[in-house]
Amino acid sequence: MNTHQTEIKVRYGETDQMGVVYHGNYAQYLEIGRLEWLDAIGVNYKEMESNDVMLPVISMNLKYIKSAIYGDIITVSTTLLKPPMASIEFTYKIHNSSGELLTTAYTKLAFINMKSNFPMRCPQYILDELQI
Repeated sequence: MNTHQTEIKVRYGETDQMGVVYHGNYAQYLEIGRLEWLDAIGVNYKEMESNDVMLPVISMNLKYIKSAIYGDIITVSTTLLKPPMASIEFTYKIHNSSGELLTTAYTKLAFINMKSNFPMRCPQYILDELQI
C-alpha cells in the first residue's frame, strides 16, 4: 500500500479568530496521516517503540496553497515516496471536502535505535508488511 487517505475534522482550537487553521497545526495533520498509514499496513507505532525503534522527523517541507477552515473535513493523502532504508520518506496532499488542494508536504524520518540512539536500517517486519 503506497497511499492512504485519512479524514480529519478541523476543530475550533486549531484555528485563529478568523476560523483559519494555524499553520503549525499542519504538522499534526501530517503525523496523523503517517500514523494511519502505518496502521493500514499493519504496523503499530506504539509496538514499534516497544521494540526500541523510533522515527523522529528529520526534514519537513510544506507548501500552503489555500487555507483549511473551522468545520472543514480535510483529507490527508499520505504516500510512501520510496522503499525505506535507514529513513522513510512521505509526500502528502491535503484536500478540503470540496476537493480543493490546500497543502502539499514532504517528510523524512530516520529509524533510530532507542537503546543506542543511533540510526538503524528499517526493521525487516516493516519491509515484510510493505512486501518489499
